[in-house]
Amino acid sequence: MRSATPAEATALMEWDAGEKRLDEPDPARAARLAVVAAVDDELRRRLGASYSLADLVRAYGDSSRWFLELAQRVAPGTPAAWDPAVALDAAFARWGRNASDAVAR
Repeated sequence: MRSATPAEATALMEWDAGEKRLDEPDPARAARLAVVAAVDDELRRRLGASYSLADLVRAYGDSSRWFLELAQRVAPGTPAAWDPAVALDAAFARWGRNASDAVAR
């Protein structure tokens, strides 16, 4: 396995922190999980089945253009589920582990 670039290492840390926060007890957990599933679908549409960590980091950088609208549509009555530091990052963490060039963590 290769080493992560600085941008990838930063993203991986943020994504892992989001995944840990998703696992914490929270009244908005079900809604957040629905948002994570919607982000999974969006990433599948944007990246397909084969992608690199660099592709994923680029998609993450672009996510500010689409994440909030998606989260509001999926969980309209639960603003706590719209926190990108939880739902978005948790979804990206899962995808990061499956990148074609995933790095050792």
